[in-house]
Amino acid sequence: MIESSVLPSGMTLITEVMPEVRSASIGFWVGTGSRDESPTEAGISHFLEHLLFKGTPTRSARSIAEDTDAVGGDMNAYTTKEYTTFYMRLLGENLDLGLDILSDIMWNPALRQEEVDAERQVILEEVLMHLDEPADVVYERFSEAVFADHPLGREVLGLPDVISSVSVGDIRRFCEHHYRPGNIVVAAAGDVDHELLAKGLEDRFTGKPGGSSPGRVAPGETVGRVDVTRRETEQAHVVFGMRALSRLDPARYALAVLNHALGGGLSSRLFQKVREERGLCYSIGSERVGYADAGMLSVSVGTSPDHVEEVLAIVKGEFADLATNGITDRELELAKGHVKADTLLSLEDSGARMSRLGSGMLLQGEVQTPQEAIRRVIEVTLEDVEHVCADVFGRPRVLSVVGPFDQDDFSGFFD
Repeated sequence: MIESSVLPSGMTLITEVMPEVRSASIGFWVGTGSRDESPTEAGISHFLEHLLFKGTPTRSARSIAEDTDAVGGDMNAYTTKEYTTFYMRLLGENLDLGLDILSDIMWNPALRQEEVDAERQVILEEVLMHLDEPADVVYERFSEAVFADHPLGREVLGLPDVISSVSVGDIRRFCEHHYRPGNIVVAAAGDVDHELLAKGLEDRFTGKPGGSSPGRVAPGETVGRVDVTRRETEQAHVVFGMRALSRLDPARYALAVLNHALGGGLSSRLFQKVREERGLCYSIGSERVGYADAGMLSVSVGTSPDHVEEVLAIVKGEFADLATNGITDRELELAKGHVKADTLLSLEDSGARMSRLGSGMLLQGEVQTPQEAIRRVIEVTLEDVEHVCADVFGRPRVLSVVGPFDQDDFSGFFD
């Protein structure tokens, strides 16, 4: 059973009891991500994510780690473009410890100067590691081109100049502005009790009241077209795609079906034609990403530089065929079966259910039951997919390449 309530502090709590498990997963979902940063703040959300587990005035990073290990728990955090999440998974009998730690780091982060300086170096190393991965770089460059001159196109890790110079005061002000109960959803699943969690959260709340979701501006119409980063790599890394639907668009279920048929599974067109039939790559796939007011659909592949032209010709051909003809009855059937099984399999883990609750409530203001989500996909028709194909594949396309190429090598790509 799923229960939700708005607590007196302003936090939203949503829970799901799983009688068959002994684990409990709980997370704080903050409705602020990298798109909510100004250029002079680029990377603060991710920096803050690192810092909260460094301790509080009464807890060191080591004591947090030891207390968690002592009960066999797991804790982690991550930052996205629209939210930041801090979570723990442990036995239900130890849930009070999880509440203690998460509430403490959320409302009383120490943000000590020496720890900020040490973590600053860690993050700069993370940026360098990211830049050493061509597959990461090509996707970052693709996002920058798709959302030209907009924070959605900016890498979550931020800008090295900002990370190097941001002060403790800057970070604390950002935290105090965004980490307020009105901008937070607490989600828990497994061996949990909604009323006990509500009381526990309120008893431990020591932060500032108020707060709300950050105001956002949708990206403009401008997109880049071709972006080439020259590197003498053995493989060329390519991302090819376009803007797509937001996460709230009613047609998103049809887009999910389209994505599976295009490159979302082993039976997909691109996996079969590019890898299985021609052996042009080890892996190829498509991905759909939806934000509050925008989205994108992309195909990613790593292949020999000699094969790039042939691979892109195949992908362009599939785009054209889908735009004109949509998908087949069999592709529709396969996609529906995949989505149904994937949804049901995800319900077997308390962490996955917690994530489903937190993201749904924070990003959409509600959480669909698994049965409702499956029903929406089952109801998708060939005509629904045809409309999405005509819409999405009619939009300006973007190509990003990292490999032994120059910009001029693709100068006529969209002619």
